Amino acid sequence: MSNDINKKEEQLQQRLEKIKRLEDEIKKREKAVKDKEKTKKQMIVRLSSGLWNDIAAWAEEDFRSINGQVEYLLSECVKQRKKK
Repeated sequence: MSNDINKKEEQLQQRLEKIKRLEDEIKKREKAVKDKEKTKKQMIVRLSSGLWNDIAAWAEEDFRSINGQVEYLLSECVKQRKKK
């Protein structure tokens, strides 16, 4: 009986170590994503007031900032282009 308990304890310890390794990997990947986001480039875009207003209204509907909406739209366009 004691041998079974020791064996189960060892298995649990191995699982715990595996979980800790996975958590460390997740933290490492999250940090990499955050670091990548921090390296965003800035650019100036001149838009007509009509286009600005349309994007602003769309952003509000999608609960995004105007900047976030423009970035989203550009990302979607790039994804579409890559699919072709």
